[in-house]
Amino acid sequence: MLGKEGSYQEFDDDDDDDDQDTQRPDFYEDDATDEQEAEELDGSVSQEEEYRGSSPSMKFSKTCLKNFFTVVLIFIYLLLTAVAAFLAYQTISDFMEKFNNPVMSVTYKEVETFDPPGIALYPGKAQLLSCRHHFHDDIPPLVDPGKHQKGDCIMEEVTYLGPFTNQTEKKAVVVRGPSDVRNKELIFMQFSRNETEEDFSAISYMLFSRFSDLSHSADPSEFMRDCERNYSMWTFSGGFRTWVKMSLVKSSGKRSEAVEFRQESAVVKFNDKRPEPEKSNELFFAVFEWRDPFIQEIRLIVTANAWSAAAILCGVFMALFKAANFAKLTIQWIIRMRKRHQRNKARELNNIN
Repeated sequence: MLGKEGSYQEFDDDDDDDDQDTQRPDFYEDDATDEQEAEELDGSVSQEEEYRGSSPSMKFSKTCLKNFFTVVLIFIYLLLTAVAAFLAYQTISDFMEKFNNPVMSVTYKEVETFDPPGIALYPGKAQLLSCRHHFHDDIPPLVDPGKHQKGDCIMEEVTYLGPFTNQTEKKAVVVRGPSDVRNKELIFMQFSRNETEEDFSAISYMLFSRFSDLSHSADPSEFMRDCERNYSMWTFSGGFRTWVKMSLVKSSGKRSEAVEFRQESAVVKFNDKRPEPEKSNELFFAVFEWRDPFIQEIRLIVTANAWSAAAILCGVFMALFKAANFAKLTIQWIIRMRKRHQRNKARELNNIN
């Protein structure tokens, strides 16, 4: 009985030994896999540590670049805004400057004939001896100077009160001026004055645009008053022949138009060959002629173009609007990036803790 039990125990022990021998390879494999997992975990931990060690420098460089570009964009925005504001100010200033100071435009209009001007003479105590038309600058020699001669001029006498002197009566002899500029039509007039009491002897005259305005005027006296108020007065002296060359200037302003006469005069001394008793009468000679067949037209032109200024201002305001929108988006992006940075920083602190 005992022998059997011993044999049974030995059999069982053998079986147990066999079971232990069969389980050892699995146990060794488990140990190998555990070692590999531990090594992988160690490697992953080291990689994470290396990544965590290198991530702050990378994030710092990215943050610096972002801040740098943000500053550059803000500077560009401020620069664009300053340029746009300066351009708007300059555009408005130039427009107002050109509007308040129009440019003078001068043109010359060629004509065949002029409207006969009015030549208003104020002889005073002098007498008109002769008035004749000539052509081509051909004035014949004087015959019996100082004596009345036959003339062919159309003239009118007008008496009126001066516009600048109270109750001063003036007497004007208005002569119809030359018109045929192509044939160089001129008028030659001769005056005589005896026993002058003035220190300087001269005869005043005035030019106005059309002789027909006086002929068709209902009130010649008032017409001459207006002419004297608006036109200039000139003089020619005794003992000389004064050659007056006229030119017509028409000026157009913003609201009104004006006609002005410009003249060039040449003076030649008269060689008096009369007997001594007759020399007491001082002689005056005047020639009136058109200088050239051109009418000078002066116009004031406003070079400021409201449409171009409005277009420039619209472009400037659009640029300002775009710049403002860009600045708004930039600020929103800065706020968003700051919040993201704060969240990432808080997350890193939590991971460290």
